[in-house]
Amino acid sequence: MAKSLPNGREKFNYSNGPGRQSYTARGFDIDNLMYDGIPSGYKGASVGAQPNLAMFDRVEVVRGATGLVTGAGNPSAAINLIRKRPLDEQKVTLTGAAGSWDDYRGELDASSPLNDSGTWRGRVVTSYRDANSFIDHAEEYHGLFYAVTEADLSEDTTLTLGYSNQKDKTNYFWGASMIGRDGHHLDLPRAYNPGTDWENKDQEINTVFAELRQQLANDWKLQINANYAEQNALFSGSYQSRWAADKTLARTVYQAAYDENQAGVDAFASGPFQAFGRTHELVVGASRRIYDMTTHDYSPYDSYWPLTAGKPDFLHTTDTREITTQDGFYLTTRLSLADPLKLILGGRLDWYDYDAHGSNASDYKVTRNLTRYAGLIYELDDQHSVYVSYSDIFTPQSAKDTAGTPVKPIVGKNYEVGIKGEYLGGALNASVALFRVDQQNRATKVTVQTCPQTECYEASGEIRSQGIDFELQGALTDNWQVGGGYTYARTHTIKDDANPQKVNQQFDTDTPEHLFKLTTRYNLQGPLEKFRVGGNISWQSRMYNDIALANGSSYRLQQGAYAVTDLMAGYKVNEHVDLQLNANNIFDRRYYSTIANSADYGGDAYGNPRNMMLTAKYTF
Repeated sequence: MAKSLPNGREKFNYSNGPGRQSYTARGFDIDNLMYDGIPSGYKGASVGAQPNLAMFDRVEVVRGATGLVTGAGNPSAAINLIRKRPLDEQKVTLTGAAGSWDDYRGELDASSPLNDSGTWRGRVVTSYRDANSFIDHAEEYHGLFYAVTEADLSEDTTLTLGYSNQKDKTNYFWGASMIGRDGHHLDLPRAYNPGTDWENKDQEINTVFAELRQQLANDWKLQINANYAEQNALFSGSYQSRWAADKTLARTVYQAAYDENQAGVDAFASGPFQAFGRTHELVVGASRRIYDMTTHDYSPYDSYWPLTAGKPDFLHTTDTREITTQDGFYLTTRLSLADPLKLILGGRLDWYDYDAHGSNASDYKVTRNLTRYAGLIYELDDQHSVYVSYSDIFTPQSAKDTAGTPVKPIVGKNYEVGIKGEYLGGALNASVALFRVDQQNRATKVTVQTCPQTECYEASGEIRSQGIDFELQGALTDNWQVGGGYTYARTHTIKDDANPQKVNQQFDTDTPEHLFKLTTRYNLQGPLEKFRVGGNISWQSRMYNDIALANGSSYRLQQGAYAVTDLMAGYKVNEHVDLQLNANNIFDRRYYSTIANSADYGGDAYGNPRNMMLTAKYTF
């Protein structure tokens, strides 16, 4: 999914691994995904399943503190996945692909009216992928069934109902490669697999959703969205480790099963209103989210399992259930102060409750948390506008203070100023933004530990991310499309009373400060008009970790700046058949996509070597 996130970055570490990705934006982890506007928690380190993009029409991204739309979360970005909807006309697309390392894919996308008047429509998408990897013995399978129907109940009312089933399996998902005891990269072959032949990750997600759109009088509308997802997952895995005092290489082995249920509903009304002789806009709504996950732990969870030993005889031991409920009410208004000047104000009131049952259970809640948004837009001319905005977001914390009560929530505050341009009749869009994100109230240990629990904290830590975003997207001509972006984000510690040496130091050193992406596609003309060519280049600056060594010293492990280049060529055989060849990492750049942060467990992982994919589409 990372390629769908402009200027976002995919990362993982030993605790989640190459099969359980997490994503970052503006220096912070993305912990929410949205489906048709309904937030859904994303836990890449545990049960986070990457959404199968075959069922989505597009991906919308809003960077920064997005508490007005997501409620609780990190000040990173809101990723909104918009599902495919039935089309007004009949259309069927068959897609088949074959690529490097026995990577085979297939997809069927069929849409049609279901009655003569076209007021009832349906669409079905099904896809599969069966692939090996450049890593020895690594395999993965992905399956999807998606069905959606839409009915115009009247001229003013439309009802949408849908269902999806997603299955994902892999045998390589947890541990990455070790580094040396001295902190250096071992530079193992890219095909090296540090795992075992018994590991597996098996996930299945069933989702039902509904949407009701009602057109009201005076250009007002009412919309209600509902979503329920149920996931069952089983993880059996290991990672190489050196936890023993003599640093003998062994394995940490683990098995767990997860039952995860997420439900969400969002209802809002929107429309214009008149005041002071001008027309303004108003949105008012309410939402409810429930996250319910039960973790079934197994024994042994062993950090000293012999390197060559077989699969442990895992036995079920304990269950832990976590229930998070979040209710919110929100209001947003867009005020027309003058023809070129707009003021946007918004607020959201949230009630957040976390309830845990099982070992080490710890409950906490946040009552009536106010999230704010304010923005001012000034249109310089028909093509350019400048803006300034403030937004915030909150994250509840389980850490307790000296009185034994949870510390107050983390608050992420986003300050932003920028300019946007629209060119060539709206075909080309560009934007530049300067931003600063302050994440305040992070829990830090108090100096004197006099509290009823094991450790006590105070909400005093602060992290700052600041930088610039540049983005260009659209068409230079009818035949030439471009897309590009550059982000500089420096994330550093502003305050940490428990660790004052960290102040002004980079907060997350294995996240690059600079990211650049450029994509282009050109349709040839004349006798070659059936051909198209394109390419993509992604560049990032260095990343590093200071590895603590057994002798008390440290070693700076790093991956230098690197660029990866992809090329594409396509041929439209006729109005029904289209062929495309993609060549990725054409210069076969050898690089680490993520690096270790300790010599005690695996964390080095290579990016994909040069690979190719041939895709054929048939549409009728």
